[in-house]
Amino acid sequence: MLGWSINLCRVCGIRLAVHFTFLLLLAYAAWAGWADGGWAGAGWSLVFVALLFTIVVLHELGHSLTARRFGVGVPRILLLPIGGMAEFEYIPREPRRELLITVAGPAVNLAFVLTLLPLVPLPHFWSDAEVEISLRGLGQVLLWINLAMLAVNLLPIFPMDGGRILRSLLAMRWPYLKATAWAAGIGKVLAVLAAALALYRGAPLAALLFAFIFVAGDLEYRALRRREEENAQWRLLIGRLYAPPGGDGRDTAVTALHGPN
Repeated sequence: MLGWSINLCRVCGIRLAVHFTFLLLLAYAAWAGWADGGWAGAGWSLVFVALLFTIVVLHELGHSLTARRFGVGVPRILLLPIGGMAEFEYIPREPRRELLITVAGPAVNLAFVLTLLPLVPLPHFWSDAEVEISLRGLGQVLLWINLAMLAVNLLPIFPMDGGRILRSLLAMRWPYLKATAWAAGIGKVLAVLAAALALYRGAPLAALLFAFIFVAGDLEYRALRRREEENAQWRLLIGRLYAPPGGDGRDTAVTALHGPN
């Protein structure tokens, strides 16, 4: 499914692509805007979507460029209707590095908020007031997008940014797999609650987003646990192959694979 995408360009050497379902989002946004305000409404809706995903790309670039500073390859950033996804070759197991990579994304949104707050008043789009079609209205839209992204991304729901921050903090005291299990478990509970709240508030797309996050967090934890089990089996096998006569191979297994990983 993630392979059904269209390459757009390269940004800082990272391939930017959109999933084909993103085109459906653009079509829906244009139709909803046209139904509400004619061609002007359609144009404003498309501007809103373009601004939203421009901020999403910048957010993902915050993660990606920080990851590259630590030697992590980032082949592409993929845009989906539910947001953006930076594809890393691997996620560093060192908690401090993962923490810095994770925080770099929300830091981009915070920078926008701090820049815009002195220039435009706080948006009130949660009320029935209409968005002002002007530079001031555009600034309020940008401020609202970044405030919303900060609030949602910092929820401790793994594998969102808040959940990864929680995992990296737990991994400073616990083994990596145990920290992931706790972060994923807490994230599942919060994802279910968030999806239920979204449905109650009449936001099915938000509920779908949290359902996707629930599944993604569970899959990432299961993949990590499987790799840990496979590594343990390899250590045991190598230990038995190179164990001294009369030994059980357990101590040698650990020593054989120890190195500057």
